[in-house]
Amino acid sequence: MTDHELSELRAQASNGDRDAVAQLVELAGERGDLGELRRLADEGSTDAVDQLVELAGELGDIDELRRLAVSGSRDAADVLAELASEQDGSP
Repeated sequence: MTDHELSELRAQASNGDRDAVAQLVELAGERGDLGELRRLADEGSTDAVDQLVELAGELGDIDELRRLAVSGSRDAADVLAELASEQDGSP
C-alpha cells in the first residue's frame, strides 16, 4: 500500500468509515505499528485496543499494557497479571 492510499484510508476512517478503520487496524497489526493502533484505539476502535493488547503482550510492553488497563481494558489487566505471575514463578 502506498503512502497516498494509506492517507486516503485514514481520511475515510476519520469520516466514520468502519471498513477503513478495520483495514487500518489490520495493516497496523501486520506492521506492528503501535502508534497507529494507539491512535485508532484512542478514537474508539475496540479492534485496535484488542490488537494493541496482543502486540504489547507479545513485546512485553508493560507501560503500554498499564496505559490500556488504566483506560479500562480488562484484557490488558489480565495480560499484566499473567506477566506478573510469570515473573514471580507462579503457575
